[in-house]
Amino acid sequence: MSNFSTAPAPPASQPVSHPLSSGERLGAQVLPDGTGTRFRVWATEVQDVAVRIGGTDYPMERSGDPDHDCIHQTVLPVGAGTRYQFVLGGVPTPDPYARFLPGGVHGEAEVIAFNIHDWKDVDWDGLPLDQCVFYELHVGTFTPEGTYQAAQAKLPELKALGITAVELMPLAAFAGEYGWGYDGVALYAPHAPYGRPEDLRSFVDAAHNIGLAVFLDVVYNHFGPDGNYLKNYSPKYFTSKFQSAWGEGLDYAERHMRRLITENAQMWLRDYHFDGLRLDATQSMPDDSEVHILQELASEVHGLGGHHLMLAEDYRNLPMLVTDYHLDGIWVDDFHHEMRVTLTGDQDGYYAAFEGGAAALAHTINRGWTYEGQTWPMEDHALPGNLRGQPADALPAPSFVYFIQNHDQIGNRAQGDRMTDVERVSVAAFRGASTVLLALPMTPLIFQGQEWAASTPFPFFSNHHGDLGALVSEGRKKEFGHFEGFSGYVLDPQDRATFELAKLDWAEKRDGEHAQTFQTYQQLLNLRKTDPVLSGRSRHALTAGHVDAVLWVRWTTDEGERALLWNTGKTALAASKLDLPFNLPPSLTFHSEGKPTPTLGAGEAVILGNG
Repeated sequence: MSNFSTAPAPPASQPVSHPLSSGERLGAQVLPDGTGTRFRVWATEVQDVAVRIGGTDYPMERSGDPDHDCIHQTVLPVGAGTRYQFVLGGVPTPDPYARFLPGGVHGEAEVIAFNIHDWKDVDWDGLPLDQCVFYELHVGTFTPEGTYQAAQAKLPELKALGITAVELMPLAAFAGEYGWGYDGVALYAPHAPYGRPEDLRSFVDAAHNIGLAVFLDVVYNHFGPDGNYLKNYSPKYFTSKFQSAWGEGLDYAERHMRRLITENAQMWLRDYHFDGLRLDATQSMPDDSEVHILQELASEVHGLGGHHLMLAEDYRNLPMLVTDYHLDGIWVDDFHHEMRVTLTGDQDGYYAAFEGGAAALAHTINRGWTYEGQTWPMEDHALPGNLRGQPADALPAPSFVYFIQNHDQIGNRAQGDRMTDVERVSVAAFRGASTVLLALPMTPLIFQGQEWAASTPFPFFSNHHGDLGALVSEGRKKEFGHFEGFSGYVLDPQDRATFELAKLDWAEKRDGEHAQTFQTYQQLLNLRKTDPVLSGRSRHALTAGHVDAVLWVRWTTDEGERALLWNTGKTALAASKLDLPFNLPPSLTFHSEGKPTPTLGAGEAVILGNG
């Protein structure tokens, strides 16, 4: 469990530590005057350090300054495009601070200059969270080509859909050609198979110029198992005080590890113009420092000015991540789980802890999440006493990031099948669930292809080599063995065919039920933006309840009233026949199946309104 301090957080506008100057940063930095490049490393285990360029080793001088003990550096008359490796005690070693690794994480780094991109987004100031509709995508599978350039060509389609913020799954360089990105080892180097750094900058620039914010998923809780060379430079980056589910614990109290993380966050925002970061699994970032690393990250990022946002993936349901640490929002697993159980009846694995159904969904919507201090029925070391969550009354609606699909909840299945591939879930029920997601004032997240109920799966895939690859394949079967779906055939994550299966089929977006679902999403997103009631983001205007299998959500504002009804049952009914605790507004605003009347077939949803 992370050590959450109860001390007041510093103002978000005052960074805890100042950003490093280019002369203090580790790795390779082109000098501002263009006369050369400074190479700088922190190495505690060896005295003899050099930089190798073109087969020649250039010794690096060790600093005599006690404040910079074990810092080795030199300035050489080389510039952007130069390939290099560091040499530690005679051993060539990749640079963990490399800005680009064109040959992979075990090879030479390339010197990158960030002052040469002609940015067009000079008037862009980002988006506040209450204007964000997130679209999560994986660069390698979003298009057949799997590159930044190909993804950039699709941005106008996302804009036309009504998306306002694109969220890229992790880009930090990892071993192998393809993978989800959560095994990153070189945090400063965008994964080379997706394209060059300038391609990524062009992607962000193009998004901003059509009004789309761009966020990045980052992993600061562990490093991947292949290609992490930090320990070759110093074992002090890691600690035995804490353990990670994925390897050695990171020592956030060690200043170099701390600055590796905080400066990396700033790099993505400063050098690539990202609008914010989604922090992976923050429950796995234990820190006993006086100022928790999450609090410092939020302070550093907000200190950059503009709308720079920080979102946590954290299943503990702790509002203090927002109220005390000043992160901006939290991914809410509970909403997904209640929705999944409602639609599928799943009760295996962690789904056993959720009831599903209209009543459970109403409770989650009213409270923000399901667990707010109750006993969690499964053992979890991150939950003291196995008590999960705290009341979230203090959080505004946009701070809850809701979703009915994301990479984990699809990929954590034997064959990576989407919700619409489950025989128990009709397309109508999926569209009804989507109506709930997009009408609520919470911040919605859509996973790539969800907007047309894509048939392509998103299984877990990786490209590790040798014994490690075999261990990953075997471990995948064991990791989710408590899920019923994993008792049979499990796609091999190491098989390239598994990766290829995940690539979206954009052609199906125009056909039949897929086209109708896409139209539903487009209409809902337009309604979310333009409707005078639904465009509000206040939890105070919102109440939810149920009548038997029908979920109702009611908005009452000065601009008017709206009522959403979702029939989670199997029998059609008329909205007017429901014994509701309020009178229904008279006008049909939206029907999830495009019908002209508020009749609710199984799985269908309507929104009624006045004003």
